[in-house]
Amino acid sequence: MVELVSGQEGGLLPKTQESQRWRWPVALLCFYGFMVQLKPGEPFITPYLLSPEKNFTQEQVTNEINPVLSYSYMAVLVPVFLLTDFLRYKPVLVLQSLSHISIWLLLLLGTTLLQMQLMEFFYGITMAARVAYSSYIFSLVPSELYQRVAGYSRSAVLLGVFSSSVLGQLCVSLAGLSFRTLSSISLAFVSFSLLLAVSLPWPHRSMYFNMAKCEARPKLAPVNPGSPAPASACSPLSCFRSSMLFQMLKELRNVVRVPGLRLWCLWWIFNSTGYYLVLFYAHVLWNKVYPATENTKVYNGAVEAASTLLGAMTSFVASFVKIRWSLWSELVIGIITALQASLLFLMGTTDSIWACYIAYTLFRGFYQFLVPIAIFQIASALSKELCALVFGVNTFLGTILKTIITIIVVDKRGLGLAVHPQFMVYFFYFALLTLVYLTCAAWVIAKHKCEWREGRATAEAMPTELTPMETIAID
Repeated sequence: MVELVSGQEGGLLPKTQESQRWRWPVALLCFYGFMVQLKPGEPFITPYLLSPEKNFTQEQVTNEINPVLSYSYMAVLVPVFLLTDFLRYKPVLVLQSLSHISIWLLLLLGTTLLQMQLMEFFYGITMAARVAYSSYIFSLVPSELYQRVAGYSRSAVLLGVFSSSVLGQLCVSLAGLSFRTLSSISLAFVSFSLLLAVSLPWPHRSMYFNMAKCEARPKLAPVNPGSPAPASACSPLSCFRSSMLFQMLKELRNVVRVPGLRLWCLWWIFNSTGYYLVLFYAHVLWNKVYPATENTKVYNGAVEAASTLLGAMTSFVASFVKIRWSLWSELVIGIITALQASLLFLMGTTDSIWACYIAYTLFRGFYQFLVPIAIFQIASALSKELCALVFGVNTFLGTILKTIITIIVVDKRGLGLAVHPQFMVYFFYFALLTLVYLTCAAWVIAKHKCEWREGRATAEAMPTELTPMETIAID
């Protein structure tokens, strides 16, 4: 006898058919996630901008072009997050693909500083639109498959980034292709990704706005011109207040009251800020240490591939780490942050390009080790909807902090520091975080020992006299 389950239209479908029909949409979405990462020219954008063909200066790239990415990302992050759920994912993925095409068209055809800044603006849109891909896949499957399909989608993205970096390095080192040709190849790949985005299925539901419809007024209800609207009439404000998003926003205040959640949310905000600042300006540092031209051997693609592979490996290893996180979280975070700070000091002071490459790879690996731990610590204590909102808020707060640092340290209207002094600032930033984490770790461990000693003293002070029944039993 075949077990039946309810279909979307209220009918009954065989359970085997219901469990099978999600496979093709998930496979197509994972293929899109892989293809949209195939941009072999991406590791070589900075050398391309500094090449004689584009002829931008180091100061222009560092202090005028790159900062626009942080500004645009902060400006569009919240609107894209809300539109992603309200429009049910697919239109935002199409927007992401269109932005990718705009990036490579501007790189190929643009010649002015303003056009390169516009290119970075579109880059910010593509970064903000990543939330559509990461949440789209959950609308396609039942809740018991969330963990499995999340692994599929993340693996597809990591494989795409790795393949793209390897392909770019092979094109430069073996085929001898120019940076412009690499940009043309990237444009072809992202154009194909647009076709994939258009062909994706349209989800029938989303996480916050489309879970349930507001009640509509009955069609046959009499309407008197002078009478007030029925209570069931749905205004935009009442619909928003009854939406799951509004309810989740009210629940956020309870998250910060839980010490474990508060710690990992703060780690996500502060450490991700420093992490992405390093990623944004690492290629500029490499070009300063070892100026890249199309006649010199640069290994930007190989380093990106190696760091992606190491990040995937450390993420995998982190899933098997079993310790008492309520006691040791601050210490583990403090040690890893200290290692990252030492790597940043090396990158900011060395004249060896290979030392920069190795330090960058290890820096990314350490960060990726803590990412799945943070995700697990936060997700295990929250519902799926609240968890997604917490990650969104953390990302937004981190983006604000990153923008503030960019304005003060990088932008020409602020300090306008060169790339080596920038990395010394990032070193002091991580060193300060290390001091805070280790201080908190010492306090938590000391508090735990005091509680343990008090508990042991209480246990030893308990009366040990035998009761009359125990005395009889001994006799």
